[in-house]
Amino acid sequence: MIITENLNKHFGAKLAVDNLDLNIPAGTFFCFLGPNGAGKTTTIKMLTGLLHPSSGRAVLGGYDIQKQAVEAKRLLGYVPDHPFLYDKLTGNEFMRFVAGLYRMEPRDFDARCTPLLEMFEIAHVADQLIEDYSHGMRQKLSFASCFLHDPKIVIVDEPWVGLDPKNIRFVKDFLRRKCREEGLTVFMSTHTLSIAEEVADQIGIIHNGRLLQLGSVSEIKALSRRPGSLEDVFLEITRDVVETEVAAP
Repeated sequence: MIITENLNKHFGAKLAVDNLDLNIPAGTFFCFLGPNGAGKTTTIKMLTGLLHPSSGRAVLGGYDIQKQAVEAKRLLGYVPDHPFLYDKLTGNEFMRFVAGLYRMEPRDFDARCTPLLEMFEIAHVADQLIEDYSHGMRQKLSFASCFLHDPKIVIVDEPWVGLDPKNIRFVKDFLRRKCREEGLTVFMSTHTLSIAEEVADQIGIIHNGRLLQLGSVSEIKALSRRPGSLEDVFLEITRDVVETEVAAP
C-alpha cells in the first residue's frame, strides 16, 4: 500500500533522507522511529506530497504521489504533529471545508461528520470557533477531519502531542482496530516507544536519513545484545551508529 523506491531528499549539502526503500502492505500498522533530525518528518512530507523528493519516488495505493497526486490523496488521511486549522471557523465549518476538498456528497458528509465528532468527543464544541479550542481539542478535530472521507492510508506525525492519557488510549485502540478490521494502513512517526512496541506490526528505525533496521517488534528486539524493551534496543542501535561514525576516520 505504501512503497518508496530510492527516496532521497537534499537540503543544500545536507542529505535528509538517503535512498529510503519501504514496502508496507495494506492493513499494516507501521511505526517510524528515529532521533530528532533523523529524517522522519521529511519522509512524511514526501509521502503526503508536501515536499518533492530530490530523487526516487513514493507510491500510495498504486499511485505515484508526485505524478498522480489527486488519485493518491483521495486515499490519504494526514494528521501532523501541530495541525494547521482555521481559527475563525467553527469545528463544523472546518469539517465542511475538508469535505469540500474531497468533493464529498452532502449525504455522505451528513452521515459521517456528527458520528466522528461524537467519537472524538468534540461534538459539544462543534459550533465554537477553533481559536477557542485547547491543543488537545485541535488534535481531536484533526483526527476527525482526517477520517471524514474514509481514507485507506493514514499518516500521523507524533499524534500524542496534547492528548491526555484517556484520549491517547482511545486513538491508539481506534487506529489499531481500523487496521485489523478494515484494512487501514497506518504510517506513524512517534517518540513514544512504549506505544510503538504495543501497536506496531512493523517498525523502521531511521538515523541521519538512513534506514538502519526494518522488521517486526520481535525481530527488532532480537537484535539487542541483551533482553530489553524496544526503547532499550532503539537506544542501543542508534548509539552504536553514532559511535561508529565518531570512530570513522
